[in-house]
Amino acid sequence: MMRRIVLEQGQRLTEALLERSGGIDSGVEDAARQIIDEVRERGDAAVREYTARFDGVTLNEFRVTPDEVAAAYEQVDACLLEALQACAARIREFHERQVQQSWFTTPRDGVLLGQQVIPIRRVGVYAPGGRADYPSSVLMNVLPAVVAGVKEIAVTAPPGASGMIVASTLVAADIAGATEIYKMGGAQAVAAFAYGTESVVAVDKITGPGNAYVAAAKKLVQGSVGIDMIAGPSEVLVLADDSAEAQLVAIDLMAQAEHDPRAAVYLVTTKAALVDGVEAELDQLLRQTTRAEITRAALSDNSVALICASLEDALAASNMIAPEHLEVLVREPLALLSRITNAGAIFFGPWTPEAVGDYSAGPNHTLPTQGTARFSSPLTVDDFVKKSSILSYTEAALRAEADDVMTLAAAEGLWAHGQAARLRVKGGAR
Repeated sequence: MMRRIVLEQGQRLTEALLERSGGIDSGVEDAARQIIDEVRERGDAAVREYTARFDGVTLNEFRVTPDEVAAAYEQVDACLLEALQACAARIREFHERQVQQSWFTTPRDGVLLGQQVIPIRRVGVYAPGGRADYPSSVLMNVLPAVVAGVKEIAVTAPPGASGMIVASTLVAADIAGATEIYKMGGAQAVAAFAYGTESVVAVDKITGPGNAYVAAAKKLVQGSVGIDMIAGPSEVLVLADDSAEAQLVAIDLMAQAEHDPRAAVYLVTTKAALVDGVEAELDQLLRQTTRAEITRAALSDNSVALICASLEDALAASNMIAPEHLEVLVREPLALLSRITNAGAIFFGPWTPEAVGDYSAGPNHTLPTQGTARFSSPLTVDDFVKKSSILSYTEAALRAEADDVMTLAAAEGLWAHGQAARLRVKGGAR
C-alpha cells in the first residue's frame, strides 16, 4: 500500500526520490482568475451566480442574521457545544501568550526608537466546507484575531442546499467572536473579501484553508490584501523506531489521509518490519472507517514509507520533508527536539496524537504545508497585527549622525538624501 524508499547509510533524501506532488494546477488558477474578475466587475450578482452554480442554492442575502445564529445553537447538541467552548478557551489561552506589546527605547542621547504594534483593522476568515465541515478551523482562525485586537472579523463559509451554513460552523464563529458571518464559498468568497461588493466590505487580510480554488484565489489576490498562507493538502509524518506501536502509527496516518484524497502521509523509520505491521493495521482499520474511499485514495496515491539506516538519517529525511505535522514516536522523543528543524507542529510521544493539536491542545492547527515549514510558521497572533517603526531625533542627535547619513547617501548616489541631513545641520544647500 505504501510506496517504499530504502535509504542507505548517509544517503540523502531528495525531491526526485520523494516525488512530492504540489502546487496549484494551471487550470484551477485560470478558473479562479475568471471568477475573481467577474466578482470585481459585477459584485453581488457574480457571487450570487457562482453560489447557484457551485453550491446549488440561490441567495438574496449573503450575511447571516442574529436570528439564524441563535437557531444554530438550537441545532447543536449539548456535548458538541461544551466541547467547542472548552477548546475555544484553551486556544485563546495559548494565543494570549503570543501577544507582543509596543516598545520604545532611547539607545543614544536625543534618540527615541521603537516599534508600535497595531491590530489589522478588518480580517476575513474562510471556513472550509464540502467533504467535511470544520468548526475547529473557525476557532483557530478567529480567536488569534480576537486576541490580537482586530475589531472587524468576518467569517464566510459555503452554504448547503438549504441555503444555510452548517450549524456547528455558525456556533463556532459566534463563540470565537466573529463580528460578521457570510454565506459564500469558493473563489467568489475570496474575491468578495479582497475587493468588496455591494453587500460585503473589503477586508485587509484573508486567512483560513479551503479547496484548490480557494488556494488559487488567495494566491491571486495576494498583494491587494494580505493572506496567511497558500495551504496545500494536509500532511503528517510519523518518525518512529522499533518502540512504536503499529496500530497507533496506522491510525495517525489515517487521521490525515481521511481529510482529502490528495493528503500526504509519511512514515520514516529505522525498522522495515514496522512498515509491514503498519500496512497490516491499515488494512484492518480501513474496513472500519466511515471515510474509506477518501482515506484509501490518499494512502494509495500519496503515502510513502522511508526506511533509514539510522535515527540520524531518519531525522535528516524528516527535516528535508518539512511536514505540516510531525509525530515523534521513539523511545526518548523529547531528546530529539533540538535536532528537529523543519515542521509546522511537533507531537512528542505515543500519548500525543496529532488529533489533539487539531482540536483541544491550544496551538494553532493552521500550519505550513508542502515543505514550506522550512521557512514559514503556524498561524499566530502576529498574523493579525502590523508593526510600525518609531523614530524621533533631537537636533543634537541628528548632528551627531549627519555625517554618516551624508557619506552613505553620497556612496549610493542619492543627492536629496544627503541634502535632507545637510540642510538641517549645516544650513543652506551649499
